[in-house]
Amino acid sequence: MSRFPGRIRIFARALPRLIIKPWRRRPASLQRILLAHHLLLGDTLLLTPLIAKLRAQYPHAQIVLACPKPIVPLYEGRPFDISVIPFDPRDLATVKALLASGPFDLGLVLGDNRHSWLALAAGCRWIVAHAGDVPAWKNWPVDQRVPYPAEPAAWADLATELIEGPPPRPYRPEEWPAPGHAQLPDAQLLVHPYVVLHPGASTSVKRWPDARWRELAQRVEALGYVPVWSGGPGEAELIRTIDPDPHHPNLAGRVGLGELWHLFAGARGVVCPDTGVAHLGRLIGVPTVALFGPGNAQIHGAGQYWRDAPFAPVTIADMPCRDQPMIFRREVSWVRRCDRNSATCVAWKGDHADCMGRISIDSVYDALQTALMEG
Repeated sequence: MSRFPGRIRIFARALPRLIIKPWRRRPASLQRILLAHHLLLGDTLLLTPLIAKLRAQYPHAQIVLACPKPIVPLYEGRPFDISVIPFDPRDLATVKALLASGPFDLGLVLGDNRHSWLALAAGCRWIVAHAGDVPAWKNWPVDQRVPYPAEPAAWADLATELIEGPPPRPYRPEEWPAPGHAQLPDAQLLVHPYVVLHPGASTSVKRWPDARWRELAQRVEALGYVPVWSGGPGEAELIRTIDPDPHHPNLAGRVGLGELWHLFAGARGVVCPDTGVAHLGRLIGVPTVALFGPGNAQIHGAGQYWRDAPFAPVTIADMPCRDQPMIFRREVSWVRRCDRNSATCVAWKGDHADCMGRISIDSVYDALQTALMEG
């Protein structure tokens, strides 16, 4: 599907409203609030502290989250009493539905500021976004631009600075009702205590060497747990390549997010790269060991909001090629990340990046053992 029809619809509705921008004022009362974005799973879940802060400050307001369609099932239980509207810029029906959902008193734009046009087209009377996005046209509908802080922080925490007021209280798992789910495949194999191993990631640069996943599965089994493999659509073959043992359940590509939630909830622990499911583990409260290679464990770690979560990042702190000061296309002086792919990675080792190769099996195993004991 093409984004073009949706963009035409958005700009056609937004441009006439842009003319009156000089006369707009922030509403004195906020009754309806829109969170406009099209982020991936992990970054969408990182909006949770912002949602919690909004709910604490505006207990009676309707908070509407634009949400990528595959992620919608996670919000079935209406955490923090929010409303969710499925949104995909390539799906004209979802664009029309979101535009028809307005007007809103406040629009908060997360990540890419191009979605400020979506907020304007949906009738947001006041639009707030982080400053610094380029090119400049992305920011034209924005009424208030909030700079990134001068000191390092987790992105989930700094997203809460889009609105004034005290930070939200630390997260509690009971604040997020479990979504519905179908029967888990191979449920009969999950009667014994198990640990979920999730090798897949959004990019191959975040992949840990296959042999180490295989050895980790053996060590998990030696501890008396069943190693259970999980993965996204298309990753079943990846798991079979890593571990052909048919006695280890392989649920990759066989469960939706609702089922994955319940798979994690029943686990004694989860091991995964720095990817969306790591943030899912924090929501659920399952002990989670996350491997950070190109990503920054401080920026995408637990931060203040999830400081009580059983979450253990494993990383190489001073990786020299983690040197890009960019986040959501903004240059921020204290940011140190790497957004290279396998073709542009300056330290690609044939099947993995050097930053992931330097994470030893012992460091991950030790972190998992600690998490299992504390959990």
